[in-house]
Amino acid sequence: MSNTAPLQPLGPAAPSRSVAWRPGRVWDQVSIYLPVLLMGLMALASYWLLRATPEAALPAAARPVTHEPDYFMRRFSVKVFDADGVLKSEIYGAEARHRPDTDSVEIDQARIRSLQAGGLLTTATAQRVTSNGAQTEFVLEGDAVVVREAGRKADGSVLPRLEFRGDLLQVFTEPQRLVSDRPVTVVRGNDRINADSLNYQGDEQVVLFKGRVKAQLSPR
Repeated sequence: MSNTAPLQPLGPAAPSRSVAWRPGRVWDQVSIYLPVLLMGLMALASYWLLRATPEAALPAAARPVTHEPDYFMRRFSVKVFDADGVLKSEIYGAEARHRPDTDSVEIDQARIRSLQAGGLLTTATAQRVTSNGAQTEFVLEGDAVVVREAGRKADGSVLPRLEFRGDLLQVFTEPQRLVSDRPVTVVRGNDRINADSLNYQGDEQVVLFKGRVKAQLSPR
């Protein structure tokens, strides 16, 4: 028969303690983690903004330059003045179109007035006028007429009225030239000349005719 001895405590029993809730200590613990919480909130807000912001549009691919007009004007009048406010030129037209591939402007039913040095007036009309981007070359097509009115040069010499008519006239401003490879009529004062083609050099006041030439000259 075995005897079981009761277990003896190793030492005195620890007295029980009640833990008091102190708000100050709790706030101290929370304040330690507050920066981490704020960083987390900021990260979440940044992520939300990125999701809510629409994606940036990709740059549009450059479109090939075509001959189709990129702008036009209708029933227009354009005036050009110099630095002193003096009128230099004036252009009227029923419609104008800009061709981007050639950087040219086409004007239907065009009328052009140009005032040169000394007050010399030059007018031009045609069913269609095409100019380059620099406006140094003009092609007049269809009932083309260019008229330089009578006047005086800077040296005082008299310039008679000069008129060019043809189906196609090509005018250059630098230097001043008027050429045509089609039949033309030139009227200078009371003189009238028909030719298959011409090359007029304005700076030198010289006209070169080619092909069949028919002249009607009035006596001086």
